Amino acid sequence: MKLLWCFLTASLLTTMCIAGTPAPIKKKGNLYISHFENVLGTSLELKISTPSKATAQNAEDAALNEISRMSKILSAYDPASEFSQWLKTSQQPVKVSNELFEVLSLFDEWRLRSGGVLDASAEAINQVWKKAAAIHRVPTPEEINTAMAEVKQPHWKLDAVAHTATHLSNAPLMLNSFVKSYIIKHAAAVAMASGNMTAVVVNIGGDLVVLGNTNETVQITNPKADAENETPIAQLLISNKAVATSGNYRRGELINGHWYSHIVDPRNGQPADNIISATVVANNATDAGALATAFNVITPQESVQLASTVPGAEYMIITKNGERITSKGWDALTVPLAKTPEKEKTVTGNSNDFELLINLEIKLQQGFAKRPYVAVWLEDENHAAVRTISVWHGSDRYMPELKSWYLKYRTSYTTDNNFHSTVTSATRSPGKYTLKWDGKDDKGNVVKPGKYTLKIEASREHGTYQLMRQEITVDETPKQLTIPGNAEIESVSLDYRKKS
Repeated sequence: MKLLWCFLTASLLTTMCIAGTPAPIKKKGNLYISHFENVLGTSLELKISTPSKATAQNAEDAALNEISRMSKILSAYDPASEFSQWLKTSQQPVKVSNELFEVLSLFDEWRLRSGGVLDASAEAINQVWKKAAAIHRVPTPEEINTAMAEVKQPHWKLDAVAHTATHLSNAPLMLNSFVKSYIIKHAAAVAMASGNMTAVVVNIGGDLVVLGNTNETVQITNPKADAENETPIAQLLISNKAVATSGNYRRGELINGHWYSHIVDPRNGQPADNIISATVVANNATDAGALATAFNVITPQESVQLASTVPGAEYMIITKNGERITSKGWDALTVPLAKTPEKEKTVTGNSNDFELLINLEIKLQQGFAKRPYVAVWLEDENHAAVRTISVWHGSDRYMPELKSWYLKYRTSYTTDNNFHSTVTSATRSPGKYTLKWDGKDDKGNVVKPGKYTLKIEASREHGTYQLMRQEITVDETPKQLTIPGNAEIESVSLDYRKKS
């Protein structure tokens, strides 16, 4: 599917032309942005700086084709992939592709460097925890010991001369620890080489590579935040480097009210729980991905030692107690977060004990489909705009596609940085987003009790236009609501609750 590419400007519309026609937006720089869902089981953001729409489309096609090609080699979820087919062999040398050979070699290297923490066969332990969670219990010691025995076997043997890999064990294997970073690195490189590129940023599920003549602002998600539009925990300025974040706050198992991370320690069979997030900046994407995953398992002291083996690696580790541990060069990469204007801190007279959590799931399309533009905002009983909660878009130029929201906000809205900025975070599920409304209007004042209407508007390029409405009573009564889905939005659930 060919996408509609467009220029990103520094700001949105500020004036109106005669007869209600929007003022034309000036093009300030040739930056092309697109977002996709369901890419490697998560979301994808591409940012491409290039002189023309045609070269941008070439770069996008190159990146998507490379991601698809790599997935057909390395995916454990695709039964037809080269890796899946190789898993069906046993005790016989098989000539494999350069990519599969390199990834298996990297796993051999990082298993040794991490003291056994990074191991493709940790999937055996993950499966034990998933099966136990499905029946609401933790695994027995016997189940864990059996899985650990599988992990301790040799799983393959590589012959660099013959370029073969011999599959040795029956343990389940999953190439997850840093393969996403490996694929991102290759996708960014082919996009950059596709012709006349100034810069390329490829971000898949919160891990990213920045190439070319650019300084990319990268926000780090707060692992304790429960909404996408909350303030990030830190902000980086990145040029020609890779960033990876791993953490236990988005994927795992809830068993009898206790959250267990999807990241397990192959040395003891237990989910890692002392570290909730680790962000790594490195020159090489696979180094960043490997370190970020390992840091979630090993102690901070061991992390410092392991990071010292990777020249130029910088990191921030956050423990479950909220302690931040950073490398010596970390501060040199950071830039201050934007300060909230004083007028937005104003509170006028009303209680602000409640908030609204909005869980929104995009309807996934087949293949690499572009995410729709979405606006989420609140109006009062007189249909006057109260608060824009968030707006997602690929370009300011196509904001009028969100016509209902645009009619209200075309003269005043400024870009939502939380959804326009590059974000690094633990890997998300595709299409699932959480937003939060703090009970304030666009000026920072707490709204008065009464009835309001939440509106969610979606417009997809080459797709449909949808508008959802739900009345919300702002009072002292907690409530949970659902909004029926449509052609673009799979589901919406609302939780009006007391602030914790």
